Amino acid sequence: VQLQAYGGGLVQAGGYLRLSCATAERTFSSYAMAWFRQAPGKEREFVAVISASGGTTFYAGSVKGRFTISRDNAKNTVNLQMNSLKSEDTAVYSCAATTRSILVLSVRSRPKNYEHWGQGTLVTVSS
Repeated sequence: VQLQAYGGGLVQAGGYLRLSCATAERTFSSYAMAWFRQAPGKEREFVAVISASGGTTFYAGSVKGRFTISRDNAKNTVNLQMNSLKSEDTAVYSCAATTRSILVLSVRSRPKNYEHWGQGTLVTVSS
């Protein structure tokens, strides 16, 4: 499964960006989709995940209420709407796909549980 993430860029604190991740994979609707991010010098961290059907979402505490994950299975895309951006949101954002259940925190939050990854898109928030 090849995933292509895009939409990153430079934005001022308080601003917004919308990331998207697309694939030509016809079984896209079988995968739960997540966004992770990695800031310079830090480990990759979980941001948000959405179930295969789109009916269930989970967020990291640091982004809850500011970010919204959504998907369009007809278009094979998953999106991350990021509002009220802060300088600490600066990172490379990557999308990932898994067939595992996301109902358990220890599963959905760990990168090793995702089978497929996109290449990442850089988000820079200036203060």
